[in-house]
This record gives sequence, structure tokens and C-alpha cells, in this order.
Amino acid sequence: MYDLIIIGGGPAGLTAAIYALRKRINVLVVSRDLGGKTQWRLALPWIEDYQVIRGLEIVNKFKSELEYLDFARHMEAVDKIERDGENFIVRTRNGGELKTKAVIIATGVKQLRMNVPGEKEYMMKGLCYSALSYAPLFIDRTTVVVGDQELALRSAAELATIAQKVYLVAPGMDLPDTTLAHKLQTLANVSVLKNHQVMEVKGDEFARSAVLKDPNGGLQELTADAIFVEMALSPNSQMVEGLVEVDEQKRIKVDCANRTNVSGIFAAGDVTSGYAEQVLIAVGEGAKAALSAYEYLLPRL
Repeated sequence: MYDLIIIGGGPAGLTAAIYALRKRINVLVVSRDLGGKTQWRLALPWIEDYQVIRGLEIVNKFKSELEYLDFARHMEAVDKIERDGENFIVRTRNGGELKTKAVIIATGVKQLRMNVPGEKEYMMKGLCYSALSYAPLFIDRTTVVVGDQELALRSAAELATIAQKVYLVAPGMDLPDTTLAHKLQTLANVSVLKNHQVMEVKGDEFARSAVLKDPNGGLQELTADAIFVEMALSPNSQMVEGLVEVDEQKRIKVDCANRTNVSGIFAAGDVTSGYAEQVLIAVGEGAKAALSAYEYLLPRL
């Protein structure tokens, strides 16, 4: 029986793990890998590491420490979490059964991909899935944003404040009826291409252009300094379906102390209903979740 099991090895999970280890409780991190989204960093010809606030140093420090502590990690995916009286059972992909007094879910999100030629080849080499992390680097440059929902609109709007040109490639016929969508369609440096599909990403060392198909089946090629795929984020919350409360996007609902509606289950990072998918925010949320879990566990230790 563990005191605490943390599911997920990204920024939130790693931070929660280190905090829990410092509290000297019996903790186990269960994850397919360590590092999460910090393993993916956008490379561009003009970008130097010092120009981007990534939170990598602290995350890598936590990752290195956990890699050294074999007893505190279990490298496997989780399928389901179940109640076991006042405790919980974490069921892993290969049939394992781990018992614990408390759980922190820090499993992040999956990003919807285009699944077109060139996407995999140029992933993080001129093509990425987080415009908000890199927007400040695109002063007077040309960018392509792919998507037609709130995530894409927000990304295109932020890029439009500094980029010379933003192409919003919207797969659907219409944009949401929002103030932001209306504003985007009035900006001189934004071109909204409705009902257009990305067919291929082209480039050399880096992605340089996107081949689009228009509503009539014609093809055109947009040259850009970067391509941002902002189609959707799908939270990895399936292991607690029917157990904890989630919102309409299936993100786990948490309060200001990262507590779910189920006593003993906490959540942190992008899988939650919290604000903004950023590494530094996930680090802070992981710390909060660990402290909340420790407060919950104190009478039970």
C-alpha cells in the first residue's frame, strides 16, 4: 500500500513527486515516460534557448532525481482508477494492481494532429502545437495557424499582435460566433481561409510551407516561418471516467487546492480545468496538488 500514487511524468507529475519525496511519504510515479511535453521544443533557425521561458531547468532537475530513484517510479500506462473503501486501486496497462491511500492525476492532454505527409517529419522543426509558448518570437514574421475553434482563434489573435502576417487555416465552413472570431476577420494582417484543408507540409531542415486544398479542390502553397497546429486538446482523463467530476471537454474539475470532488483524488496540469497549458503553470499546480495531498494524508500516515 502506497501513501500516494502520482499518475503522469510531465511537469506537474514530476513536481508533485519531488514535493512528496521531500515530505518523506511512500510515493510512486506511474507513467510511460518522464518529462512530458518538455521533451518537445520548437527548433527554428533564429531561436536561441535563452529567448524562451520553458521551465526546463527545474523540470529536468526533477526528472534526473526521479530517474535515480528506482523505487519511486513505475514505467507503465494506467488504464483505470477504482475505489477500494477509503483507498484506491490503480490498474495498469499490463494488468498490474497498485493500492494507494491517495492519487494525483497529472496525465496531461493529447493534441489532435493533422495526419498529413510532412507533419511527423517536421514536428518541432518549424511545426508545433503551442503558438502561445512561442508567439513572442515571431515579430514581423509570417505564420500559419491550423484550426477553427477557440484554441486556434486565441493563438492566431496573439500572433497577430506581433507577426507581419497570420494565415488562419480553418477546416470548417464557419468560425465560432465570438468577439475574438469577429475581430480576427477584421485585422489587416490576418487572412482567414475557411473550409481549407492542409494536405502536406513541405520544407528542408525546417517546415517552410503548407499545401492547402480549397473548397473547390484547388491547391495552393503558403510559405511561412512556422506552422502551428491548434486543432484540439483531448485530456487524458479516461482512467477516472465515472469516478470524478469532469467538464464538457472531459477535463478534471479541481478547486483552488487541486482537489477533485472525490476525497483523496487530486489533479494537476493540463488534464484539469485550470487555466492555460504552460509548463510553468503545470509546475506550480503540481506543487499545490502535492501539498494538498500531504495535508489529506497527514491523519492517515
